[in-house]
Amino acid sequence: MTTRPPILLLACLAFTAIALPATPDKTVIAHRGASGYLPEHTLEAYAMAYGQGADFIEPDLMLTSDGVPIALHDRTLDATTDVAERFPGRARDDGKHYAIDFTLEEIEQLAVKERIDPETGEHVFPARWPNTHEAIRFRIATLAETLELVRGLNHATGRDVGVYPEIKSSSWHREQGVDFERAVLEILADYGYTGADDNVIVQAFEPESLLRLRELGTELTLVQLIGGGRNYDRMMTGEGLDRVAAYADGIGPSMTRIFESDGTPVKDNFLVREAQARGLIVHPYTMRADRLPGYADSYDDLLEHILFQAGADGVFTDHPDLTVRFLKSRQ
Repeated sequence: MTTRPPILLLACLAFTAIALPATPDKTVIAHRGASGYLPEHTLEAYAMAYGQGADFIEPDLMLTSDGVPIALHDRTLDATTDVAERFPGRARDDGKHYAIDFTLEEIEQLAVKERIDPETGEHVFPARWPNTHEAIRFRIATLAETLELVRGLNHATGRDVGVYPEIKSSSWHREQGVDFERAVLEILADYGYTGADDNVIVQAFEPESLLRLRELGTELTLVQLIGGGRNYDRMMTGEGLDRVAAYADGIGPSMTRIFESDGTPVKDNFLVREAQARGLIVHPYTMRADRLPGYADSYDDLLEHILFQAGADGVFTDHPDLTVRFLKSRQ
């Protein structure tokens, strides 16, 4: 197992001494942790997000070959780790290294880096953590480690920060012969997350994944993600939202579903208004201070559009601290 950088982790945890939670009526979800500052889906990024005042920590989930849920956005490891150097010859025929082809023991040997485009090798977010800082070693976290971290910090600080895991590529995992949803529910149950009142929200893009969770008997809060593709257009109607409300407790739409590229509301903010009318929470994604849409003059302007003009209940953000600061300024 690799050695975690203790000085960096302690520096991230130090934020918890001074950070304040966000306002109670708007939810700040740390998208992949404080991913605007540290490599995504690492315990360091999660700890920093906690210290910055996030209400929820969001780990995307994939499975290892031995069935362990790990915090990873992509099916493959190439964009965020040194897998090609660490395990030469382990790529599939398409030249990519899939997480499900590696055991947890092997995954723990990988160094996590800031996201790159595997085709070009260029940074996706050039201003973020430099990949030249190789002396500091980050690694992929498991779901269990993430829950352990949040539980420990909640105990130490007296706060009640939640966890907001996303089940990624459910049908693809099913094709690999695994029951992803069952594996996730078992880990959550191990840490006491079993009921509707527990501070965890499970999200997925695939309705079948959320339906599978209900089939397994979970009462946890579920959120249906809504992407920008045609497959999700059917959810942008009253009938579509009725169907979602039958199995989910909220929606997580792309912000492109709320505002057009010129900043005008999509169908007069139909999605937010009608979802909330059905009792669904609305948490749009993803707010990034270093990648603003054309209609936002600043990050605060973007948040004003999404949270107050459109009326969303919360946001996924790469920059929890800036979001908390904005919300504090409006109190």
